Amino acid sequence: MGEMPIAGDRLYGAQTERARLNFPISRLRFGRGFIEALGAIKLAAARVNSRLGLLDQELAAPVEAAAREVMLGALDQHFVLDIFQTGSGTSTNMNANEVISNRAIQMLGGEVGSRAPVHPNDHVNKSQSSNDVIPTASHVAALVAIDRELLPALDMLAASLSAKAKEFAGIPKAGRTHLQDATPVLLGQEFRGWASQVRQGAERMRRSRVSLAELAIGGTAVGTGINAPPGFGALMAGELSELFRIEFREARDHFEAQGARDALVETSGVLRTVAVALMKVANDLRWLSSGPRTGLGEINLPAVQPGSSIMPGKVNPVMAEAVCQVCAQVIGNDGAVVVGGQHGNLELNVMIPVMAHNVLESIGILSSACLVFARRCVDGITVNEEVCRRNAEKTAALATALVPAIGYDKAAELAKKSLAEGATLRELVLGEGLLSAEELNRALDFDAMTNPGAAG
Repeated sequence: MGEMPIAGDRLYGAQTERARLNFPISRLRFGRGFIEALGAIKLAAARVNSRLGLLDQELAAPVEAAAREVMLGALDQHFVLDIFQTGSGTSTNMNANEVISNRAIQMLGGEVGSRAPVHPNDHVNKSQSSNDVIPTASHVAALVAIDRELLPALDMLAASLSAKAKEFAGIPKAGRTHLQDATPVLLGQEFRGWASQVRQGAERMRRSRVSLAELAIGGTAVGTGINAPPGFGALMAGELSELFRIEFREARDHFEAQGARDALVETSGVLRTVAVALMKVANDLRWLSSGPRTGLGEINLPAVQPGSSIMPGKVNPVMAEAVCQVCAQVIGNDGAVVVGGQHGNLELNVMIPVMAHNVLESIGILSSACLVFARRCVDGITVNEEVCRRNAEKTAALATALVPAIGYDKAAELAKKSLAEGATLRELVLGEGLLSAEELNRALDFDAMTNPGAAG
């Protein structure tokens, strides 16, 4: 396609520059985790090709050293391409090949751009294709990010919620269904339920690791493995397992591994599920802390910043609101991943870059949101115990506990009367002499109501 002028301080070459000029679409670039995975793949390939006698050690060593710099982030400024590019990610694969090639040439004392003695295709990309490298990088980057970032963050948030569940274990309050008064619960039970949601989200993420651990590398162009030696995929999986201390394995079927991106769709679906759970938790905390005087006001969220530019003293549940916005973004990202997954056309999916970007973004922002939510919100929650107990006594749904003693119809009559007159059910029952004080205390025992199995 002719010569392509490139700034002298750049390590990339003509293919990267053409792609940079062709796709000036967004400010979105592949992040550190994806570039780390690319560097690791090129490093592993140099080792495997050398071991199999396909790449001279004099070339393999500088290629491996340059790839390690990519892996560690020393050359990130040379990865300049928009994620909206060729659907296979070929542009980004060639970006890596050119950067590593030129850096290896530098290490050998040569001039950048000479392509001698290290060629981006013949040496750095040996036994590979963009069509198996980019899917592999997507899986490696996602699995590493889940293990390093998301699972520890989810575990921390679950631990914070569990600690509050223990702290608030004995505090009765009104339960609510349909946002209407329901039978009493313990505040600790609510927190325990939220902790369980987060913990089960982490369990779902751990199950998704099984699919991500399968790597497309070794399938080359269309899944047949053309131009790759026998056993290349298994050897690459072994090298990547050592580099990341994560057990990767060669794909069971290379045609599935390159024609479809189902593992990314599955992972994104789990991320969406986690986001839905976190949004429920964050919104519940907003409801319970609403007011603080004219709302429910049962708990207090930590005040982390002023809430209004016009209303003095107003403090808003900003940490919970930030989490909800993160969750909305993750749910939106999943929509793009689903559409991307539908574009597995015959032997190749052609929306890999945007799918990988969205999955990795979702992992990253969910991880950060969980950490700040735990540290700057959940850990500092306090309870308005008097409000909780008063609401537990005031709920007309307490009539449910009276049904065995006075019957459904009478209990319903008292519930309506309680709402109409503002009196508590306890006051009405005693006023009408329906039960003795001792019988009423047994019927309205919060411990028994909130844990009937233990009471039995």
